[in-house]
Amino acid sequence: MSVDIRPVGDRALLVELPDLDRVLALHDELSAHPGPGQLEVLAAATTVLVRADTPASARALAEHVRGLDLEHAADRDDTLVDIEVCYDGEDLDAVAELTSMSRDGVIAAHTGQLWTAAFGGFAPGFAYCVGENHLLDVARRPSPRTAVPAGAVGLAGEFSAAYPRTTPGGWQLIGRTAAPLWDAARPSPALVVPGNRVRYVAVREAATVVDPEPVTAAAAPEAGGLVVVATGMQSLLTDLGRPGHADLGVAESGAMDRGSARLANAVAGNPPGAAVIENLAGGLVVRAAGHRTVAVAGARVPLRVDPPEGADRPPWIPERNSPILLDDGDTLTLGAPTAGLRSYLAVRGGFEAPLVLSSASTDVMSGLGPAPLAAGDLLAVGVPVWNAAGSPGAQVTPLPEGHARIRLRPGPRDDWFDAGALDSLTSQEWVISNESNRIGLRLEGEPLRRRRQGELASEPTVAGAVQVPTGGLPVVFMRDHPVTGGYPVIGVVEPADLDVLAQLPPESTIRFSLM
Repeated sequence: MSVDIRPVGDRALLVELPDLDRVLALHDELSAHPGPGQLEVLAAATTVLVRADTPASARALAEHVRGLDLEHAADRDDTLVDIEVCYDGEDLDAVAELTSMSRDGVIAAHTGQLWTAAFGGFAPGFAYCVGENHLLDVARRPSPRTAVPAGAVGLAGEFSAAYPRTTPGGWQLIGRTAAPLWDAARPSPALVVPGNRVRYVAVREAATVVDPEPVTAAAAPEAGGLVVVATGMQSLLTDLGRPGHADLGVAESGAMDRGSARLANAVAGNPPGAAVIENLAGGLVVRAAGHRTVAVAGARVPLRVDPPEGADRPPWIPERNSPILLDDGDTLTLGAPTAGLRSYLAVRGGFEAPLVLSSASTDVMSGLGPAPLAAGDLLAVGVPVWNAAGSPGAQVTPLPEGHARIRLRPGPRDDWFDAGALDSLTSQEWVISNESNRIGLRLEGEPLRRRRQGELASEPTVAGAVQVPTGGLPVVFMRDHPVTGGYPVIGVVEPADLDVLAQLPPESTIRFSLM
C-alpha cells in the first residue's frame, strides 16, 4: 500500500490516508493485530498515529504498515447505543440556516439516520460519529466557546458528538443529553467506543449534566500514612501514567519529570511506577502518621523536619535524593525551589489511591484521577515490596537554572511553514509564558510564519509536540495534553528533554536545536 508516513519524533509515526474508510481499516487492523513494539494506535479524520516503544520499533512499524492490505476492513464492535437528546441547542437555528432546513428538519435529519463512532479523541468519552448521509455537514463556529457544557450534542464537518464534560469547543450545538458518556467505574468507561453505531433519540426534556467529581485519595482516619498539612501552589498524586488509552480520548498523563519521580521511588525503596506526590514550586508540608521512610527528588528545595510539639528532639535538615526517616508525628516541609520547579515526594510502600485505567495520576485537563491534594488529607501508604531504601544506581539529573537547550526533531507538519520557520524556531530564545501548565508550555518570542493557511483537520499528537496556532507562537504539549489537535506541529521534543522542560519555571528561556 502506498501511504504517506511522517515521523512524529523518533518513537511515533503519522500515517496519512486518502479517506476515512482507509483510516478506520488501518486503525482496526493494528488494534486487532499490533505490529512489532506497538504501544498505541489512534485514528483521526485522515490520519492514524502509531506509537512505538523504541526508535527501532517505530522504523519496523513503518515497514509493517506499508505492507498491509487495507481494502478489507477488520471487524468492529458495532453495538447499537441509543442516546436521548433534548434538541434545544444554542446553534440549532444557525444549523437550520446553514443546511436550508427548518429546526424540525434538522432534528429529523439527526435522529433519522444511524451514526457510526469512527474514532475517539479530544476528551475522555468524546466519540467522533459519522452519519449515513451529508445532510448535516456544517463548519465549526468561527470562534470557539471557552466552555461547552457537559452533555452538549454538536455537529462539525461530517461529524456529530456529545461532550462528556465541560471543555472548550467550536462545534455547532444542537441539543443536550443526560447519557453517562464517561464513567471510570465501568469496565469500559466510554459509553461509545469506535465501531459502535449510535442512534440519537429526541426527547422533550434532558437532565442537566454536571462534571463528575474527581475521586478522593484520602484514607480512612484510622489508617496510617502521611497527613497533608499544606499543599503549596499545587500538589497532585501521580505515577508513570496511563498509556494505551488515547482511543478513548485519554492522554498518558503521569509525572511531568519522569526521571525525578523514578529517582524518588528508587531512594524510598519502591518500584519505579509507585504513586508519588508532585509538588509545584514548594510549600508542601506533610506529617507522618506512624513511622515512615520518605524521599524527595526533583527541584532543589530546602527541607526541614520538625518533631511533634513536646518531643525531646530538635528540628533537623535532611538531604534531597536520600532516605528520610520520619518518626510518628514528625513534619516534613519543602521550601521554595532555588533551582527547578517540581519536587517529588515518595514514601516507602507508595501512596495508595483509587486507580483510573490502572493509574493514580491526576490529569488536570480531563479531570481523571484523584482530586488535587488539600490540607487535611490523610494519604494511605501501601505495603513495601522491596527490601531496602536507597536503591543503587539511582541517578540525579542536573537541574536547569533558568535556561535550557531543548533537542527537537522536525515534523510531522513542518511543511506547513515557510522556509525560514525552522531557522527562526532554533535561532531565537523563547520565553516560557506564565500561562504554562501540565497541559502545555506557551512560548513567547517572534511568531513563526506559515506557508499554508487554512484549517488542519484534527489529528493525533504526542507529548513533546510543538504545535503552532494561527498566531505563530508555539505551544509545547506536556503530559496532560489533548490527544488530538487542529494546529500544525512543526517539531517534536526529544522525550528525555520533557523532564528538563518540566523543571523550568515561567520566565525561563529555552533554545531549540535540531536533531
